[in-house]
Amino acid sequence: MKTAAPMPLTRRLWRLTRARYDQLVEKGAFGPGDRVELLDGLLVAREPHGSRHAVAVDLVRAALERAFGSAYYVREDKPLALDDASEPEPDVVVLRGRPCDYRDAHPSTPLLVVEVSDSSLAEDRLWKGGLYARAGVADYWIVNLVDEVLEVYRDPARAPAHRHGWKYASVRLLKRGAFVPPLAAPRARVRVADLLP
Repeated sequence: MKTAAPMPLTRRLWRLTRARYDQLVEKGAFGPGDRVELLDGLLVAREPHGSRHAVAVDLVRAALERAFGSAYYVREDKPLALDDASEPEPDVVVLRGRPCDYRDAHPSTPLLVVEVSDSSLAEDRLWKGGLYARAGVADYWIVNLVDEVLEVYRDPARAPAHRHGWKYASVRLLKRGAFVPPLAAPRARVRVADLLP
């Protein structure tokens, strides 16, 4: 007796819109332990943070609060309404205004997005970097804990061969002794050493 050849297993991913994702969040579909974020329509597990990562996030927030001043809102680990298919939760974001300005909707126009990276370095460079570039985020920083440098990404540009069809045309790696002015606060100088634990 002949047996049928096995059918190849193909995976089809079901994508969510940001609006549908927000409805699920509002209805309590995710509990406090469900660390997920929406990236390009897919629910992606967020990496747990070690102590070094947590300290770096605190250092970044403090440095950016000093650099930008009280007219800006420095927000950490909260949703960003990036586009219709993405709602990442970056480690730190700088926004115009005050917290209450975002009472009715997540912010969508960040001045600066910062990810602190160790085990998520490749994802933050390629996947999130492509999403931030596609959304027009002009200033994207990665605090690279692996190599102890600050990666500064600027000038979003179309790049069909890259993930999400976008990339950053300018990428600079800055060591501990370097300083960087945020694009939205050009008179400020953030010392890279102040961002690294």
